[in-house]
Amino acid sequence: MSDPMYTELAKAYSDAAKKASGLKARFDKAGFDPTAISSLDTLSQLPVMKKEELLTLQRANPPFGEFLAADPRDLSRIYVSPGPIFEPSLPGAGGHGLDLLFRSAGIAADDIILNTWAYHLVPAGLLFDEAAQAAGATVIPGGTGNRELQAQIIVETGVTSICASTAFFMALADTVIETYGRDAWKVKSAFLGGEMGDWMAKRRRIEADYGVTTWAAYATADLGLVAYEDGGDGYLVHPDRIVQICDPVSGAAMAKGEIGEIVVTARDAGWPMIRFGTGDSAFALEAMADGRAARISAIQGRVGAAVKVREIFVYPRAIEEVVIAVSGAVAAQAVVTRENDRDTLRLSLVLDEGADGDAARQTAAEAFQKTARIRADSIDVVASLPEGAELLVNSKDG
Repeated sequence: MSDPMYTELAKAYSDAAKKASGLKARFDKAGFDPTAISSLDTLSQLPVMKKEELLTLQRANPPFGEFLAADPRDLSRIYVSPGPIFEPSLPGAGGHGLDLLFRSAGIAADDIILNTWAYHLVPAGLLFDEAAQAAGATVIPGGTGNRELQAQIIVETGVTSICASTAFFMALADTVIETYGRDAWKVKSAFLGGEMGDWMAKRRRIEADYGVTTWAAYATADLGLVAYEDGGDGYLVHPDRIVQICDPVSGAAMAKGEIGEIVVTARDAGWPMIRFGTGDSAFALEAMADGRAARISAIQGRVGAAVKVREIFVYPRAIEEVVIAVSGAVAAQAVVTRENDRDTLRLSLVLDEGADGDAARQTAAEAFQKTARIRADSIDVVASLPEGAELLVNSKDG
């Protein structure tokens, strides 16, 4: 018996193709019949569409590349991502699914949330705003900048939670504490955006230093919420998203635990994102019976950020895991070279003064091998790394 979800997909996307000539052209080029969707296997016969392809189509036929399958009069907003790529927003409750994150974190009517995400062009500010309100909270639309004023707002309005980039959250917290004293800091939780570098390690330090719990989600401008933290490992997949982890070249499904590109199909076909390659990498922590991901890992990096080392793709996330695992670690970097026809990976660690170097090297070796599935050839403790140093450097061709 066909899964009712796939029956719904077949109808939604066959109807969408009648309204969106760009989508129909994609199906025709691939010889794909949307009415035949009956399982994950039949859905997977459609090649993955990369974001770069969507950008090309939009440039040829602005603004939406003839992919919009909804009445343009029904659009609530048009967002603009770098490219520019235009993302139409159709009416939807709860910040297009982000309310699930706030509810998971226990946000309720007695919470006051300072939302510092931008409210212009990109969707972050408005989606967080709508989602927090859907969960019952009161929202202060702070936007970016004005650190001193926003610190005053935090203290005088009794802000209990902040939505911000990791760096801006820390700047706000430090400003409150420096200006008004530690007792004035009453914030209980933070909804943070991912950053390059040792982001997860920063989150652990933020929780310890500022007495808050931190939360995050995986969302894109094209899809809204894809998956969110719920207290378990990684991210729980949104029930209205079909998530697959695929080989970034062939589009074939990867086995549970293997890193690949996050490929998403939205069940709502008004903006028909079907087998859409996000360009981000992760692995499935849990899978449904048909093979689609039920829970995914933290984001491992952009697909292009991986470096192949002895036939294994290593992602920047593996180096970040070392920083998290090693007591006293401040930073780390892996450099991959090619020596005597063999890939060599050297890991450098920066430690706090007084940290045990031997113990750090042993823990780093274990953490790296567990995440990357290969051994580091050497692990050295160094005094420092250049400011802004990349986690993973490919010098094989240098």
